[in-house]
Amino acid sequence: MFFVLAKVLWFLLQPSSLMVGAVLAGTVLAATAWRRLGLGLLWGAGIGFLICGLSPLGDVLIRPLEYRFPHAELDRTGASIAGIIVLGGGGDHQAIDSPQLAALNEAAERYTEAVVLARRLPEARLIFSGGSGGLLTSEPPEAEMAGRLFEALGIAKGRITLESVSRDTYENAQFTARILQPKPGERWLLVTSAWHMPRAMGCFRRAGFAVEAWPVDYRAPRRLDMTRLHSSVPEGLRRIDFITREYIGLVVYYLSGRTGALLPDP
Repeated sequence: MFFVLAKVLWFLLQPSSLMVGAVLAGTVLAATAWRRLGLGLLWGAGIGFLICGLSPLGDVLIRPLEYRFPHAELDRTGASIAGIIVLGGGGDHQAIDSPQLAALNEAAERYTEAVVLARRLPEARLIFSGGSGGLLTSEPPEAEMAGRLFEALGIAKGRITLESVSRDTYENAQFTARILQPKPGERWLLVTSAWHMPRAMGCFRRAGFAVEAWPVDYRAPRRLDMTRLHSSVPEGLRRIDFITREYIGLVVYYLSGRTGALLPDP
């Protein structure tokens, strides 16, 4: 129920959807006795499109999450790395039936960095966690594609563990912990997008699984340039949408007990 409710509400309440809704409502109301309200909605939506679509507002919102967790120290004295856990989200589900080895989206660095780490740490296991995120469509779990891609990129099948049931970050953590049964003192790396790392770390901590952050897929520049505009309105809106979703996810996960902190600390 949580998964379905989150999908439906987010589709309706994401910033770009609200702006489109304001345009439609404003257009209708402008032709009625509610003309002033309709014009207000149109003006508000237009300003929102310009600010969110062209300004660096998205980068301003992304940076606090992206740079919260530094990379783990691989060469630290003590236990070696037992495994590399990669969270799903880098697959392009719109291209499932296309004739290619793997359909990846802009979060593809979750995959590529995992392979780099696996080659750098030849004794570590490689675990991928990600099922199907489809609500109205039937999709194969992302883990199936990940397994094919990892093997094609030279990772031995015996090193790969696939968790293919989870549908969100909380389930990623719970199901992965259940499969791996980590032992005290073991070191496990968690690979996911930098902006998603705080919520992911909170979920793994809630599952009692001590992991070390390995953030990838950075979207905002280290140094903000407030004069830098996006090249297109859709580009800026996409950033506003996904980072707003992440902030809402942090709040909802905390209020529902899925994480123990509103904004998990390093």
